[in-house]
Amino acid sequence: MSIASTSVIQIIPRTRRGVELLLLVIAIAVSVGAYVNIGITVQDKVPASTGYYAAGIGLLALIAHFALRYRAPYADPVLLPCAVLLNGLGVAMIHRIDLGLAIVAEAKGNTPKAAAAPQQITWTAVGIVLFLVVILLIRDHRRLQALTYTAGLAGLVLLVLPLIPGLGVNLNGARIWIRLAGMSFQPGEFAKICLVVFFAGYLVVKRDVLTLAGHRFLGLDLPRARDLGPIGIAWAVSLGVLVFESDLGSSLLFFGLFLFLLYVSTERAGWLIIGGALFVGGAFFAYTTFGHVHRRVTDWLDPWAIDGGQVKLGLMGQAWGGILGRGLGQGHPEATLYAQSDMIISSFAEELGLTGLIAILLVYTLIIERGLRTALGCRDIFGKLIATGLAMSFALQVFVIVGGVTGLIPLTGLATPFMALGGTSLVANWAIIALLLRISDQARRPQTPAAPVSDETIAMAVQKQ
Repeated sequence: MSIASTSVIQIIPRTRRGVELLLLVIAIAVSVGAYVNIGITVQDKVPASTGYYAAGIGLLALIAHFALRYRAPYADPVLLPCAVLLNGLGVAMIHRIDLGLAIVAEAKGNTPKAAAAPQQITWTAVGIVLFLVVILLIRDHRRLQALTYTAGLAGLVLLVLPLIPGLGVNLNGARIWIRLAGMSFQPGEFAKICLVVFFAGYLVVKRDVLTLAGHRFLGLDLPRARDLGPIGIAWAVSLGVLVFESDLGSSLLFFGLFLFLLYVSTERAGWLIIGGALFVGGAFFAYTTFGHVHRRVTDWLDPWAIDGGQVKLGLMGQAWGGILGRGLGQGHPEATLYAQSDMIISSFAEELGLTGLIAILLVYTLIIERGLRTALGCRDIFGKLIATGLAMSFALQVFVIVGGVTGLIPLTGLATPFMALGGTSLVANWAIIALLLRISDQARRPQTPAAPVSDETIAMAVQKQ
């Protein structure tokens, strides 16, 4: 066969938007099915608000889908359906606990509180609006690198806001909220995004110094003392969040994010050892010095000593759920404190059992895996680090929450992404998904082919050799 007759197979990149639409339909069907099942089980009828719920979730998901078709056609087709599924199931469970709390209040002769599920759908709409803003305004994630230090400053300001007298409020023992115009807002959720942008931009510039300079000790490449400044600052900031805001979860999240990105960018295990030693030292200091940290650890070590304790009730609910659960609407998750927010994972475990909990964790794992895959496919270091940081923010947050609910680690005040009741967390997580989709669009978009080279040009190049 001659060279001239050899056919060249051209691979045409596919956007996979049809796959995304199909997965969205499945995600919406599962969410609406859960909502209807809860109504039939608890009230013996299809909820009157089913149309409102299905139209709200479905319309918002389709708006996001068509925005991707228009502005980011090569974006990952799995991330959006996973987020819609978790968001929809979260609203369904919040509605189920609304019904349970109303039954308890009526049995006691009290007036039931206002339902929280409609409020969560409203926050979902706000989150989708921010999702659209990110997709439409940020055409290229690399432009964020010019905002490295601005993002770092914004992240620190957002972290400090709850400490301002008259602005910050103390809720449930943690000072992580601000109250403005009658609305509560948790700035740390957006500080997380700003700090990921700062960490990524900083490490792109400094990673050569942090990688090459250092000393070898016991087979490990350790950094120089003069290069320990960044990790020291990150450690001090995270310790400050723990001490002044009593927020153990955010402290773990911020320091863990920086440490992980530092390791990914330098591939030096020495940073993990130094960071781990700093974390253990800081945690021990906080445990022996501050009462709220000591109380958290004590509650974790012996949750059964507290009558009506949050962790104790959550563990009992999970044990009652067993392997297959009591069934949607057939448990009593409303008996656990903060069942709609801090303990919503425990509520799912009670009604869907260990099997349902594992299924939910697999959806989170899928988001994290697609985020890391986006990082691997990205063609620039800044995009790789941002995608890695955003994916790891999900991983760390889910680990801290599920670990706290199941008794593996002390319980913290972090919110379960997309599922827990709370507007700030929900809106911020939609922004994170939008950023991951924007980066994945760049990573999966076909490269512009090189200009064809004529035979004469090739012949001249060969003759010159």
